Amino acid sequence: EIVRQIQFARSNEGVRAPAMHMRFVGNPGTGKTTVARIVGHMLKERGILSKGYFFEHTGGDFIGMYVGHTAPKVTALCRDAYGSVLFIDEAYTLADADYASGSGYAKEAVDTLIAQMENHRDDMVVIMAGYPREMDELMRVNPGLAGRIPYMLEFPNYTREQLGGIFKSMV
Repeated sequence: EIVRQIQFARSNEGVRAPAMHMRFVGNPGTGKTTVARIVGHMLKERGILSKGYFFEHTGGDFIGMYVGHTAPKVTALCRDAYGSVLFIDEAYTLADADYASGSGYAKEAVDTLIAQMENHRDDMVVIMAGYPREMDELMRVNPGLAGRIPYMLEFPNYTREQLGGIFKSMV
């Protein structure tokens, strides 16, 4: 569905392509990273992403060590991912306790990331992943963030039978 919407918009002048950014929600071990890699390959194969590489970071990787370090750090991480997928695992760590006061580095990181997501929406896919409750909290810290991530995929836990089937297929 996402691919069709983007291809339609790109082939029809005057139609703006939807943002491709996504939120993957679920517990560890449910396949979020694996599916994110597959999404990157698929978007590259369909000509939507120019490079199709996969860059994996945690939310903490976007936070600078000193004043004035965060925005350039976020920009550099995003620049590396132009034409590719930027996967942010444990993305909720972008919003720390200082976020609400506006005094922490997290606000600068989120604001810079939002700008990058919007300015490069046609050549970069940001996929944020994490636990359901924590990801909901992250989306509430800045309305602009939630508005730029139109797709959410939920990854339920595997049942015993499913885990047994996975084990058997690996054996």
